[in-house]
Amino acid sequence: MASNSNIQETRNAQRAYGPATILAIGTASPPNVIYQNDYPDYYFGVTNSEHMADLKVKFKRICEKSMIKKRHFVVTEDILKENPELTGDNYAPSVHTREAILANEVPKLGYEAATKAIKEWGQPKSKITHVIFGTNTDFDMPGFDLYFVKLLGLKPTVVRTLLRIGGCHAGGTLLGHGREQPWVSRASALFGDGAGAMLVGADPDESINERPIFYLVSTGQSTLPASSGAIQTRIGEYGMVVELDPDVPKIIANHIENILIQSFKYIGINGWNSIFWVAHPGGPKILDGIEAVLGLDQTKISISRKMLSEYGNMFGASVIFIMDEMRKSSFKEGKATTGEGFDWGVLCGFGPGITVETIVLHSVPL
Repeated sequence: MASNSNIQETRNAQRAYGPATILAIGTASPPNVIYQNDYPDYYFGVTNSEHMADLKVKFKRICEKSMIKKRHFVVTEDILKENPELTGDNYAPSVHTREAILANEVPKLGYEAATKAIKEWGQPKSKITHVIFGTNTDFDMPGFDLYFVKLLGLKPTVVRTLLRIGGCHAGGTLLGHGREQPWVSRASALFGDGAGAMLVGADPDESINERPIFYLVSTGQSTLPASSGAIQTRIGEYGMVVELDPDVPKIIANHIENILIQSFKYIGINGWNSIFWVAHPGGPKILDGIEAVLGLDQTKISISRKMLSEYGNMFGASVIFIMDEMRKSSFKEGKATTGEGFDWGVLCGFGPGITVETIVLHSVPL
């Protein structure tokens, strides 16, 4: 029978004791770019829906209010022409077609983001022990995570975790679990496609040039009361349908401060302008509501607004794009830390439930 000391030694060999640390970040976007001003004409053209003039006028208004300049998409016009069941008069059950297209494209996009992160990390891929892969577009077994690991050439003993249909808050969920994760999402009027990858470890070894970017101090998750139907996604024969209650921004704004108080109660922070912000850009009204109820300076969530404008809502990948942009802009502007000059910060993701995922972050001196 094993002794307690042997059990403890085995546990110690499998664990790290320093704080979880983001060591590298990579992002990737499909080359197919559509500007929001052009999107109504594009969409109604490729779907042979020009006869729906009133609906097109309404859709143009939605696009104009979105605060989005452009978005990136995996699906191109050529792909749509090759698969007429996806559009127009021939619109037909197409979930199998969609899955086949994305099974090819999603792991490749994740591979591009992860390759950038690994290059920045500067260490052999053989050191990667775990992969956490999140996507809103995978229903097969084996899943996209297996194809991604094969593309990346990771060792067969790497431990894979696949999070399917995790929603917009899942960027935080994955970080709370992980060592390294790409995330890819696909949807239509507010949403865009993108992949983000992070290498997460503990006890960075500066003698081999491992440099921390952010420390992951603590994680939390809150399900807001009486909100279970406010954000919903459903998979049907025609793909994914996202349903958003117009009260979502108000519901989040009503609860966000109590969530922050709980997140920072052991740190002694209750001034929300004294931290840096990685706020999921679920839409301009969500950001407006948070800004108003907390009395935030306009600069606090300016990077979230910038990423919304440049890429749209990329589900869980958005927060990875925001952190990458934040540390890059901090470096360019000569800020003291990777967190826009602030030591402490918060990542907030908002998804179905309504679920609010929070991670308390600590930035690293530049």
